Amino acid sequence: MKVVGFAGFSGSGKTTLVEKLIPALKMRGQRVSVVKHAHHKFDIDHPGKDTHRHREAGAFEVVVASTQRLALMREFEQPGQMTVHQLIAELWDGVDWVLVEGFKSSNLLKIEVWRADSGQPARYADDDFVVAIATDSPGRLPEETLRPVLDLNDPDAVAQWLEDNRERFEYVPEKYT
Repeated sequence: MKVVGFAGFSGSGKTTLVEKLIPALKMRGQRVSVVKHAHHKFDIDHPGKDTHRHREAGAFEVVVASTQRLALMREFEQPGQMTVHQLIAELWDGVDWVLVEGFKSSNLLKIEVWRADSGQPARYADDDFVVAIATDSPGRLPEETLRPVLDLNDPDAVAQWLEDNRERFEYVPEKYT
């Protein structure tokens, strides 16, 4: 499996780019999974649903499955932060690409998503794991770079760049332990 991160400040366009990359990669015959960093007490379950009732009753894990979907919810008894590598290990092995959104400080190869109008600093000059920059304003990058500069508004071109450089993103779990 290939793994690539997407890092950038809130509002930079990470989610939109990842959302558009999924069908662009699928059109190339690739199976895609996503690992997304969320904040604190997010929830995908709803009060009144059986799974929510089981969690509220104290279940550590609830797995719900149908013929078309599977979801695992795990309650941490003590606050803890799983690493991006632990989360990747939770994924099914039959996937071609894992797109990781967030985890900007991880040791994964990543594409920085940067917009000049955001007023936020760019990270690529100080992060050796940034291998490309996706931006809507290449002429306004704060520092020159030899890294590829990709068009943030052209997800097909970003998908093609990923496919052209796929060997570079091969995930070897032992490398991160």
